[in-house]
Amino acid sequence: QVQLVESGGGLVQAGGSLSLSCAASGRFFGITVMGWYRQAPGTQRELVATITSNGSLNYADSVKGRFTISRDNAKNTVYLQMNSLKPDDTAVYYCNAFIRVLVTIPEIFWGQGTQVTVSS
Repeated sequence: QVQLVESGGGLVQAGGSLSLSCAASGRFFGITVMGWYRQAPGTQRELVATITSNGSLNYADSVKGRFTISRDNAKNTVYLQMNSLKPDDTAVYYCNAFIRVLVTIPEIFWGQGTQVTVSS
């Protein structure tokens, strides 16, 4: 079965950096869009950044200039480099991907989430 697994979360001081990875595994024909979302306690899940298979980028205004999303299509992996971290960045970060499985229409998949905590 198709699965998305995140890694790289942890505790970091304000101003520090952290790098997240998310790898897709299983049987599928292709991945179109991959991205990162986050959810802080008591808030709704929000978009952080997305990247298409051709490299088109989309960032939330709150992370522009600080976060960088990238992907390795050969490894079916998406990355999120987070710099100049702030306490407000504290959240569970979720990997998201649109994946073609048995049909040509991509299906939405989510990872289980990885905790990022930024201390002040």
